[in-house]
Amino acid sequence: MNTSHIKSYAPKARTAFIAAMTKRAALFGIRESSIAAMGIAPVEQKGDLALIGERAFPASIIRPRAALVKKVEQLGFAQAMEQAAYSWFNRLCAIRYMELQEYLDHGRRVLSAADGSAGTPQILEDCLEVELPGLDKQVITELKLDGNKDEELYRELLLAQCHALHQAMPFLFETVDDATELLLPDNLTKTDSLIRELVSAIPEEDWANIEIIGWLYQFYISEKKDQVIGKVVKSEDIPAATQLFTPNWIVKYMVQNSLGAQWLATYPDSPLKAQMEYYIEPSEQNDEVKAQLTAIPPDSLNPEELTLIDPASGSGHILVEAYDLFKAIYLERGYRQRDVAQLILEKNLFGLDIDGRAAQLTGFALMMKGREDDRRLFERGVKLNVMAIQESSHLDLKSLWQSLDLSGAWKPGSSQNLFENEQEDLSSANADQRYQLLQRTLQRFAEAKTFGSLIEVPEEDAEPLKEFVIDLDELTRHGDTMQKSAASTLVPYVQQAWILAQRYDAVVANPPYMGSKLYCPALKAFVNSVYEAGKSDLYAAFTLRNIQLARDGGRIGMITIPNWMFLSSFELLRHAIFRSAPISSLVHIGRGVWGSDFGSCSYILERSALAKLEGQFLRLFDKQGSVASNEELERRFHTNRRFSTPNTAFEKIPGIPVAYWASEGVRGVFEVSSSLGNIANAKQGLSTADNDRFVRLWHEVSLLETGFDLGSRDDAKQSNKTWFPLRKL
Repeated sequence: MNTSHIKSYAPKARTAFIAAMTKRAALFGIRESSIAAMGIAPVEQKGDLALIGERAFPASIIRPRAALVKKVEQLGFAQAMEQAAYSWFNRLCAIRYMELQEYLDHGRRVLSAADGSAGTPQILEDCLEVELPGLDKQVITELKLDGNKDEELYRELLLAQCHALHQAMPFLFETVDDATELLLPDNLTKTDSLIRELVSAIPEEDWANIEIIGWLYQFYISEKKDQVIGKVVKSEDIPAATQLFTPNWIVKYMVQNSLGAQWLATYPDSPLKAQMEYYIEPSEQNDEVKAQLTAIPPDSLNPEELTLIDPASGSGHILVEAYDLFKAIYLERGYRQRDVAQLILEKNLFGLDIDGRAAQLTGFALMMKGREDDRRLFERGVKLNVMAIQESSHLDLKSLWQSLDLSGAWKPGSSQNLFENEQEDLSSANADQRYQLLQRTLQRFAEAKTFGSLIEVPEEDAEPLKEFVIDLDELTRHGDTMQKSAASTLVPYVQQAWILAQRYDAVVANPPYMGSKLYCPALKAFVNSVYEAGKSDLYAAFTLRNIQLARDGGRIGMITIPNWMFLSSFELLRHAIFRSAPISSLVHIGRGVWGSDFGSCSYILERSALAKLEGQFLRLFDKQGSVASNEELERRFHTNRRFSTPNTAFEKIPGIPVAYWASEGVRGVFEVSSSLGNIANAKQGLSTADNDRFVRLWHEVSLLETGFDLGSRDDAKQSNKTWFPLRKL
């Protein structure tokens, strides 16, 4: 798709949204300078009014303002404003997409005019005919008849639309008293409003594909990425520093050769193969490997039991593509199209990210894919397995456990201490196992925003965690007030642990890229201790983690920088790959996927396959360092020569580089011949190491200070000369 309009709009939108949030926060007495001095303007309630300084507001703002103050105190003013700006940007983009796809129940446009222009929104024109849950028709009528309150009227309508979408997408449209709601900017109907700019800046045709969500995300964070790149990265800046949007053809390659290959391994004659234009036929294997590969796939597969995870999901591009492939699998098995959406979203797709705003976009993109197939999807209460990883360091476990009251040992209003008698030591072997499970789970996520999906959760915890999620979900609906609150707080932590404890048929990711010199101290210590073979770069650590997340026989699809294929600092990583998940296919892309970049490669690993597995390798460049457009790279994918090489062949070359193009004869030389290092020491010739400092042209120096015909270093030193002849080619 043409991304030029998005590229121009999104970075400017980020600045404008943050400025609007900051201005709105100041209206309620919350400013950056005030926060630094802990001098937030006090609020005083008088009847149905809330007084902040000399300004009077409805008393209803007290609760969301308190929530906003708490968020600012926790995150800092700048980060709180940035998060709020990102949330409103996401919400408005989501509504824009839905109004153009005609997914809103009332059938009106919320952000644009009926004729598609950036004029008066259609919902404002037709407000007396619009039905939205919780919308006070009397208030709307009074505001409309007044004739001068369009701004207030539109605000009511827009917030009502957000509230209406909460039931279907609570991850994006939070609850009614959400602090972010307080920051919805003023002047929404003016010609220079954020909404008018969104509508006019991006043509309607660019909204035709859900892929636009990923591009909006990519360009929205581009300025922040430029600010933090090349520096030691703080935890809160890791998303901006490490996230890149993957071109669609590469996503198709990864999904079709992981999930698609899993399906074809059991059903080799499936018509699905004809639909997968980026699927690479496996190499012909020797008898030993062929026998092993034949034994791995089950005799039959239940589509409802197939799973795929993206552990660094960003804006959800990979999961959206996987949705389409899962849909084709279901339809092949005779499912009705309208039935598959909820099944895919609740049973097949899993995604995690440390960036909450990115997770919002992932959830939204998947819901839109489902809505294409099921018009009633928003009413079904779909529970996605896509979420932002939450950090647990601020939680009070004992208090939350007491409020849950799972054993019925504590009752509100009683003086009984939860930790009396048999519950005195809840961490003992005789204590409630759910407490122990919760305790060790929360400990794992103390620094979750820094470590993300690299956090390991034992596979044996998967089933008890799943059961615990069910118990907590039940309490959020039917528990008492304290149980509902505690359960709602804990559900995300238990759910993310359950997702990380499972093993998947396919693990597909564009992992974060960050060299070890940019790790913050906590990340460096963690990666060095847990992922030593992948410590050189964050993507290398994710490679090892993704192999862990795959079940035996599962496939891992990734796109990364190609330096792991050759550099000595990644030799341990290559050993780990060949030992536990050999390369099934690899596309050596070269430069151009992200412009004039450092190059990239995309590959499929096969968990627990024999190291003798013969892989298919494809090179998309002719000259090292050349840059090609994405369109040209995609064309070459279908036309360039493919190499078939067993993974064990790389072990014949010292350092085991992934030299897939080397012939059998070349590899044989390394097996039978001695290395040059065993015969002589290879050294560099005469070099200054700093020519600008040490080298001069003949006419720049005095001949009297130049030493000629000196036979050794000692002679040169004793001559007391300054300059000496140098033959430089």
